[in-house]
Amino acid sequence: MKTALTSTALAAVMMIAGAGLAHSETLTVATDPSFVPFEMMDQESGEMVGFDMDIIAELSERAGFDYEVRTMDFNGIIPAVQTGNVDIAIAGITITDERAKIVDFSDPYYDSGLQILVKADQEDVTSIDDLSGMRVGTKIGSTSFDYLQETLGETSTITPYPGSADMYMALLGGSVDAVFYDAPNVGYFSQTRGKDKVKVVGPLYEGQQYGIVFTKDSEWVKPVNEALASMKEDGTYDSIHAKWFGSSGDE
Repeated sequence: MKTALTSTALAAVMMIAGAGLAHSETLTVATDPSFVPFEMMDQESGEMVGFDMDIIAELSERAGFDYEVRTMDFNGIIPAVQTGNVDIAIAGITITDERAKIVDFSDPYYDSGLQILVKADQEDVTSIDDLSGMRVGTKIGSTSFDYLQETLGETSTITPYPGSADMYMALLGGSVDAVFYDAPNVGYFSQTRGKDKVKVVGPLYEGQQYGIVFTKDSEWVKPVNEALASMKEDGTYDSIHAKWFGSSGDE
């Protein structure tokens, strides 16, 4: 009888555990596959990889949700979250007051800014003011586009491109004289595909912080913030940062 009772109790526990796993919530996470090294398609595996992808994988484990990644153009990400077509977005998205009116943000998880990229032999550009009268490429829907419009909108030709690769190829091909965009992405290109062909010039403009995006009043904001805090406390965040940028997040 004792053995039978124990077996029954064990079976009940297994059923409860199984039911919990079966009802584990799967969230849709939107990202932009062109924002390297934050998110990019690995050609061998066909999977999305990058700093943001490692961050969301760790957060899902700690916050307790499964997820599926959906790639889309950056310009469509905020509207997709706002309308509930996706649950979460992580794509190097700058926290702004305007965006916060229609979506919720996590606590900041990355400090960034905007920088200028020009061809390696360009000697006339050292600041944003030097771009006056020039052709400048940036990305559709980005804060860099807004900044250019406010700063150079009446004096320069500003061309927004749908993807990062498009604006970099425009620079290499001579369609634009400079690119103005998020510092980590600009720096990564200058040290990889653009090495010896382009260079980063000038200071860091408009200090920014990236946040993870949620639908308004999402129940996942608090658990994700708690998971993010624990990652920073135990060194996991620094390890992920070092993997992609070569130094800890606090340096």
